Amino acid sequence: MEQELSAPAATRRLPIGAEVVAGAGVHFRVWAPLRKRVEVVLERAGSAVELTAEAGGYYSGSAPDARHGTRYRFRLDGGGMFPDPASRFQPEGPHGPSEVVDPALFRWTDQAWPGVELAGQVIYELHAGTFTPEGTWQAAARELPALADLGITLVEMMPVADFAGRFGWGYDGVNLFAPSRLYGAPGDLRAFIDRAHAFGIGVVLDVVYNHFGPDGNYIGEYARDYVTSRRRTDWGEAINYDGENSGPVREFVLANAGYWIGEYHFDGLRLDATQNVYDDSGEHILAAIARRAREAAGGRGIVISAENEPQQARLVRPAHAGGYGIDAVWNDDFHHSARVALSGHNDAYYSDYLGKPQELISAMKYGFLYQGQWYNWQRKRRGTPALDVEPAHLIHFLENHDQIANSARGWRLHQFASPGRLRAMTALLLLGPATPLLFQGQEFASSRPFLYFADLNPEISDLVRRGRRKFLSQFRALKLEEMRGRLSDPCDPATFERSKLDHAERDRNLEAYRLHRNLLRLRREQPVFRQQRRGGLDGAVLSESAFALRFFGGEQDHRLLIVNLGVDLRLDPAPEPLLAPPEGCAWRILFSTEHPDYGGSGTPAVDREGENWRIPGEAAVVLMPERTESRPRE
Repeated sequence: MEQELSAPAATRRLPIGAEVVAGAGVHFRVWAPLRKRVEVVLERAGSAVELTAEAGGYYSGSAPDARHGTRYRFRLDGGGMFPDPASRFQPEGPHGPSEVVDPALFRWTDQAWPGVELAGQVIYELHAGTFTPEGTWQAAARELPALADLGITLVEMMPVADFAGRFGWGYDGVNLFAPSRLYGAPGDLRAFIDRAHAFGIGVVLDVVYNHFGPDGNYIGEYARDYVTSRRRTDWGEAINYDGENSGPVREFVLANAGYWIGEYHFDGLRLDATQNVYDDSGEHILAAIARRAREAAGGRGIVISAENEPQQARLVRPAHAGGYGIDAVWNDDFHHSARVALSGHNDAYYSDYLGKPQELISAMKYGFLYQGQWYNWQRKRRGTPALDVEPAHLIHFLENHDQIANSARGWRLHQFASPGRLRAMTALLLLGPATPLLFQGQEFASSRPFLYFADLNPEISDLVRRGRRKFLSQFRALKLEEMRGRLSDPCDPATFERSKLDHAERDRNLEAYRLHRNLLRLRREQPVFRQQRRGGLDGAVLSESAFALRFFGGEQDHRLLIVNLGVDLRLDPAPEPLLAPPEGCAWRILFSTEHPDYGGSGTPAVDREGENWRIPGEAAVVLMPERTESRPRE
């Protein structure tokens, strides 16, 4: 049952945490229903201020001597001292003291930034600790000009909420309001976002609202009801959004969603593993998060996306249609089918995909491939009807943090797929109607792996190692002794170091970089590729390995994308109407992944008069109509 919440002081921006009040020190507020007495202990001053009990288990009060940079802990019932559950910064990590942060001290220069909208976005996922050798926000900011030149419009930052240890992916955060000290100070994160806006790039944050991390997690000292034993996630107890005393828990998470948008100027959120966010209350917490984030943005546009393995279309439907009002959802189906086509392997969670042309056509036309059909791997039906979902609401990718790491060596696609096939599939990704996502280094064929890494205490580390081995054992090859010995230790610092990008490869692998940059330019400049309209294309299977996609625009704006993942194809006869050019026109090559600039061998004409179609193998070719006669149409 939810309880009535007491109102925080009118001068506060958020209901919990430490906030600087002009001329009055710092005001503290914390939810601690387990406790009868709460004091805030200021570290350097050595003084303590007892907080006043409020209704609903809250405690609040002011410390006149505290200011920006003051470190503090809460002393509970005169005994142990613990960090603030809503700490804005943990300079010594989750086990150390919290630090007061005054956001007003940062001088923003993005006042003219309008925000972002979903249409036309190109997303780039990065991990702050491995995106550069230094692993800091300051270093990452130096790469923003290159991302802008590439054509990236939206950086998606993997979770930054502070977590224990020297390195980690960030999905086991325990201080949800505190940017990790591993990547710099809070002001450094603000400076990165401010700089990104100057280059026309938005920044969204990956947030985890399905569980709390295990190491450095002290919320249980304040309240038992942050989590519930009624439901489980893949990582332990679920967060309590609809049980007893869930009101303050909901308030905590909603405040966090608004905080990142309001105080840090993030341009949206990516909601992790929403299938493990459970809520049977009147307004689902996911819908409430989307609403609160937009409120915090004011008139600025933001983009909210979600990971949702069961592929529930209601996430991206508006509230008035019974949905949650989220903008976009990741489409694993496209990735899985494309990966099978590129690798030739379809065991474990790839086993319900064949990587055939019809799958890839359907992913372009309809998004999710599974919209309620039986799914053998899970032995149940998967997905919900989504034929009405506009393409932009689906995020497509060939690489992301999970999918690269879910292999023996964290290999990138270019390290096991044939170069021609990968170039062709890249064209399908970047010219298709869905919202494309690239993972850090993908654009220049990074040789660096992206491995799973986590620096936790010895007891938890052993559980992580065993859990990782068990998860990867679903792949038959990784059960073999010869392969198990090659798995990287996620807790070894060398695993983390090996995952750091070398941006000098951008110049060394210039062909791959040119391919990505020029495809994104084509996407921007060609109206039919940027329209992202449901029904804006149709497709036809041409062979076991080849297919055509016809993009519809005005009469002269049609474009034909031919993708051939197999050998050279002689299509004669060619009884497929999608191959016919507009009346009075012939097809000419606008773009080919076989151009020498991208490492290819050149592309002869594919539709010559009197020869019928000759389609190059392991290539993608974009054709545009060119008028061949000027007489008026009958």
